[in-house]
This record gives sequence, C-alpha cells and structure tokens, in this order.
Amino acid sequence: MAEPNKAAVSPILDGRLDKRRKLLGFMWKYRALYFISLPGLLFFALFKYVPLMGSVIAFQNYNLFAGVTGSPWVGLEHFGRMFQHYDFLKILRNTLLLGTYDILFAFTAPIVLALLLNEVRQVVYKKIVQTIFYAPHFLSWVIVSGIFVGILSPSSGIVNVVLGWFGIEPIYFLGEDSYIRTVLVGSGLWRDVGWGTIIYLAALAGINPDLYEASEIDGAGRWRQTLSITLPALLPVITILFLLKIGDFMDYGFERVFVFQNPLNIQSSEILDTYIYKAGLQQLQYSYATAIGVFKSVVGLFLIAIANTISKKATGESLY
Repeated sequence: MAEPNKAAVSPILDGRLDKRRKLLGFMWKYRALYFISLPGLLFFALFKYVPLMGSVIAFQNYNLFAGVTGSPWVGLEHFGRMFQHYDFLKILRNTLLLGTYDILFAFTAPIVLALLLNEVRQVVYKKIVQTIFYAPHFLSWVIVSGIFVGILSPSSGIVNVVLGWFGIEPIYFLGEDSYIRTVLVGSGLWRDVGWGTIIYLAALAGINPDLYEASEIDGAGRWRQTLSITLPALLPVITILFLLKIGDFMDYGFERVFVFQNPLNIQSSEILDTYIYKAGLQQLQYSYATAIGVFKSVVGLFLIAIANTISKKATGESLY
C-alpha cells in the first residue's frame, strides 16, 4: 500500500496543531472568566439539556415502572392522536391567538413606555413612575389573578362599579369566553410592561447626546428626533428582542392562564401549556403530553429560524 504524502499532510497537521495551541492559550489567558461561567454551564447542562433526553418518551408508550428502556416504542402514534383529537385545533387556535395578541400589545407597549419615560425631564418623577411600573413584575401570577378577580368582580369590582355609573349592567369578565383573552393579555401587560422597558431605557441612555443637539440646531422637534435618531438607535435592540419573543410564541405560559381558567371560559382559555398539564399530570398520559410538548418546541424552533433569516436579510440583525 502506498504511503501518504508526508509533505502534503504535514502543513495541514501543523495548521490544526497551531489552532489548537492558540485556542488553549486563549482559554488559559481568560481562565478566570471560564471558571466563573462553569456554574452557569452546569446549570444549563443539568436542567436544560439533560431533561431533553426525556423527550424520547413521546415515541413510546411510557410505563412509569418499566422506565424508558423497558417501555415499548410506538413511533409517531401519539403525534397522530394529537392531531386527531377533537379539541386540538381549538386549543392550537387559542395558543396562536394569545401569542399574536402578546406580540401586538405586550411587545410594543414597553417600547412606547420607554420612549415616553425618556422624554421625562424630572428625574425624581421619572424614578417614581419607573418603580410603579416595575413593581408588579415581582408579583406571582397567583397574586395577580387575585387582584384582577377583585377588580373585575361583578358584585364589588371597581370596573363594574364604574360601568354602573353609566347604567351598564355588571359584566362577569372571567365567566365569559369573549372577555378572557382580553383579561389574560391585559394582566400580562400590567405585570411586565415596566420590566420590559429596562433594556430599552439602557439602549436609550447609550445614544450620543450630540446627535440631539445637532438636530435641534437644524430645527428638529422632539417628534422628528424620535423618528430620526431614537428609533433607528433602538432598532437593533428591538429586532433582537422581537426574535427572542418569536421563539416564545407558542410558549404563552402555564401559570398565567391556569390561574384565570374556569369551566365558563375554558373554550377560549385552553392552550397547549394547560392541556399538557392536564393530559400529563392529571390523566397520567406522559407520552401523549410529551408529544404535544415536542410539537410545540419544534414549531417554536421553526418560527425563530424563519424570523431570524428574514431579519438577517431585511435589517442585517440576527441572533446567529
């Protein structure tokens, strides 16, 4: 057998060894940073990536006592069952509608609030307003639901009291399908709009003040400055956060819906997250619930890949 050409192989091998030495040298130089990042890497490995291996039970008839290795494989049977379920399209529609409303309102509201706060010149007043808007984010969904149940109560809620002043009959907001989506989106908006402004305010603080002074000399007003300076400066941040939001499009959140759910509004409030909980934990259909979860994750991955590609071509900004 002919021997390999050492003269041709040697430069390639040398190049690889040189790259490896440079990589090791770089890691040694910044060893403190790598050491600090170890807990975070371990956290993600243990609690984010290792559980992914459990997704295989979506392709099995998982038996709790037989385990993953002893349970029979059934292929795509649970996915077929999911699509054939008489309520699946309704649940998927509810999930998509709530995700769309969340992008339309919950994503744009922090941008508007950050722009408004940026125009406030009284520092003390600005800090007070920021704190008022931030505070609800630290409340759990159980407490938020309790507050909204009290506010929207048909007998003593402030909303129905005000409606009564105009002669309007009390409305049971949490007992009617037509209002539950508004309540879900509105409660999420109230809880997180202030928190969402943090990154935008940080980005606004980084804009060079000379740009505003130069525009004032040119006669530009505040509205013109917002359109020509502020919004273009915010565009990269808005794009990245929008892409991240698209990744969570199907992941509306179990808690925020479950705490408002009742038999009277279930037709419009049942989403994939709450259905997974009921099928998986209440009815012990582990494989079926996992199949729905896998479907949700794949759709989310597909959406973020499309959005990232479009953004990269349209604005030059992308996640990867």
